[in-house]
Amino acid sequence: MLEVIQAAPPDAILGLTEAFRKDSNPNKINLSVGVYQDETGTTPILESVQQAGRQVVANQQSKSYLPIDGAPAYAAAVQRLIFGHESEVVTAGRAATSHTPGGTGALRVAADFIKQNLPAATVWLSEPTWPNHPNIFAAAGVPTRSFPYFDSTTQGLAFDQACKAIGEIPEGDVILLHGCCHNPTGIDPTADQWSQLAEVVSERGLLPLLDFAYQGFAEGLQEDAAGLQKFCQPGSELLICSSFSKNFGLYRERVGALTVVVPDHEVIGPVQSQVKRCIRSNYSNPPAHGAALVTTILEDSKLTDQWHGEVASMRDRINETRKALVKTLAAKGATADYSFMTRQRGMFSFSGLTAEQVDTLREKYSIYIVRSGRINVAGITPKNIEPLCEAIAEVT
Repeated sequence: MLEVIQAAPPDAILGLTEAFRKDSNPNKINLSVGVYQDETGTTPILESVQQAGRQVVANQQSKSYLPIDGAPAYAAAVQRLIFGHESEVVTAGRAATSHTPGGTGALRVAADFIKQNLPAATVWLSEPTWPNHPNIFAAAGVPTRSFPYFDSTTQGLAFDQACKAIGEIPEGDVILLHGCCHNPTGIDPTADQWSQLAEVVSERGLLPLLDFAYQGFAEGLQEDAAGLQKFCQPGSELLICSSFSKNFGLYRERVGALTVVVPDHEVIGPVQSQVKRCIRSNYSNPPAHGAALVTTILEDSKLTDQWHGEVASMRDRINETRKALVKTLAAKGATADYSFMTRQRGMFSFSGLTAEQVDTLREKYSIYIVRSGRINVAGITPKNIEPLCEAIAEVT
């Protein structure tokens, strides 16, 4: 029975990492996978995480299962982080948070929840979006369509086109928006544009689903939640998929959360029971260690302050690397204007490189970039920035 199964195509992003590992070129550069790296090219373990880890190991008393939706202390910590301490959503008891295996796990639980409880709904994705978004919803049997987001002529947000398209989405559908640091473009709405988007979505009768994977990597931890909070008006409803891979550096711990916001506290019980039903039939209950690290940090004021500083350092390095990249490209003779890269936010940049140019960079220089032209700015270091810019100048 298994002999007839054909090999699946490699993942568009992780497949490049596999090819990178097999490349024998000592000067190879990997700008594909979305993992933060410091100036030495290492994905660091944050000091706040190391200190929290020692506390967790010293204090744990059981290896028994967590509840289906995770530890209540973790849920409370996540809600304070994404909504703020005095949010009406929290004080009115309109939110329920479930601990999931990473942001991807949160998206899959959300997809299962939509399929089972809103079976007629289509999920609308920005064009472009994270390549795994369509796969996740397809695996859950949820149809997807797209709305315009990126304007290639201005290398900016196609805001008017997006609003027009959103205004024509059928009532009752779901719209997925990136809470900050849009992946892959790095282009986010302004505060005023977020307000307009929230208004259009509400007037149209759509359920917003916010993928919130990079909190703290754009402007700041609270600043990056401003767009999300525009959707949190009294009586509103939305789904939020959080990931703590990037801002806590907990990639392999797979720490995420699905938060459901309902119009009224009385609705939270039935809705959360359906979320738990989806979890139970998938992975049953979440792993404990990574969430315990996050909870320990967010419940300890000294660790919280230390973590805030570490997030700021990562954010500052990314923003400074953007400036250095633009400057070095010009110095190496690149004729295009790459100044738009400094206006983008987060780890990713839509570079403007064509698929053919990306192929040449990989084949000739062992530089690995997603074929859409998306580059991981955090993968650029003082050691590789000059050869990288020389190669880009050559192929363009």
